[in-house]
Amino acid sequence: MTLPLLLAATVEHAAEPGVVDSFLQTLGHFGVEWRLVLIQLVSFLIVLAVLYKFGIKPTIATMEERAQKIGAGLQYAEEMQAKLAAAQQESAAIVKKSQFEATRIVDDARKTAKDYLDKQVHEAAAKANDMQLKAQQAIELEHKKMLADARTEIARLVVVTTERVLAKKLTDADRASYNEAASRELTNV
Repeated sequence: MTLPLLLAATVEHAAEPGVVDSFLQTLGHFGVEWRLVLIQLVSFLIVLAVLYKFGIKPTIATMEERAQKIGAGLQYAEEMQAKLAAAQQESAAIVKKSQFEATRIVDDARKTAKDYLDKQVHEAAAKANDMQLKAQQAIELEHKKMLADARTEIARLVVVTTERVLAKKLTDADRASYNEAASRELTNV
């Protein structure tokens, strides 16, 4: 960078014949030949151009490409983190909803089971009451039948006994009237 400035300053002062000559003389005193410096400068610029074109420029392009890939990778990683966070939130929401649904289903099942149990208990109680009523009715009918049978049997025994007692002392007409009276009395009881 300083060489072009030096050359530019030399060209500006070239109008003054003494400055360029004195500069070249000064370089000559130090053993520097301006023609060789100029050739080395041109060689250096050619080497610099070749290195830049085939070495530095591809290296910079590769570095920029890698930087872009790294940037894209980082951006992709950030996007994936955001998607992962969203997926985790969504899965947490789904789990929460599933738990709510499971709780609701269990509660519904409990309610249904309780209703079914209550219905079965009521039906069993109604059947037991019906059976008890039928049994009581059957007992009452059996009791009435037994009482009727007992009355009939007692009346028969009374008639038979009365006949035997009265057969010895009464006439047939008296026996018939006593038998009728005893029958009437027993049927009224």
